[in-house]
Amino acid sequence: MPVLDERTASDVEGAVTAAEQIGFPVVVKLCGDQIAHKTERGLVRLGLRDSGAVRDASAQLLGAAGPDDGAVELLVAPMVRATRELIAGVHADSQFGPCVMLGVGGVLAEALADVTFRLVPLDPIDADEMLDDLATGSLLGEFRGEPAVDRRAMAAVLLALSRVAETEPDVRSIDVNPLMIVDGRPVAVDALVEVAEVGE
Repeated sequence: MPVLDERTASDVEGAVTAAEQIGFPVVVKLCGDQIAHKTERGLVRLGLRDSGAVRDASAQLLGAAGPDDGAVELLVAPMVRATRELIAGVHADSQFGPCVMLGVGGVLAEALADVTFRLVPLDPIDADEMLDDLATGSLLGEFRGEPAVDRRAMAAVLLALSRVAETEPDVRSIDVNPLMIVDGRPVAVDALVEVAEVGE
C-alpha cells in the first residue's frame, strides 16, 4: 500500500528537523496508542510552509495532549492534496468473518454512503468487481483534469488488506481513511489498525 514519507518526533525541534528533511509544505499530527480520531479532536495541522509554522503547530499539539492520551509523539508528513478520496479497510463481521471494505471518502462519505464489501480472501476478480460496485464509479475515471484511477494499483491495495486479514489473526480491523487519489494513484494518508490485546 503506497504511503507517504512520514517521520515521527518526540519533541518540537525534532518535528522541525523532520519537516526540513521532508520538504515543505508538511502536515503535523499528534499520535499515540490511545488517540483514535485525530481530526475530530483538532490534532492535525495542515499546509505548514516553514519551520516557524511547524514549531508553533507542534507546540500547540503537544500542549493539547491529555492525561488519558498516554505517550504521544508528533508525526510529520508531506502535504498532499487530492480531489478524490476513498476509504478502504478490513472489518470483522460477526456472521461472515473478515471482510474487505471500499467506499467513497472525504466530506461526501456520510452523505453518499457509497461502500462495498467482499469476504476474505479476495482474488483479483473480487478486487476489480469492488471498484465496479461503487455507485459513484464515475469518480474513478478522468476527473477535473486528473487522470483516471489506476485500477491495478487500487486492486493491489484491496488485495494487500485481504492478505493482512488472512495472515495476521490478531488484527481486528483496519481503516485507511483517507486513501487519496494523487495523479491517479492511491496513497494512504492516515490509518487506524485495531489489534487484539495480549491473551484475547
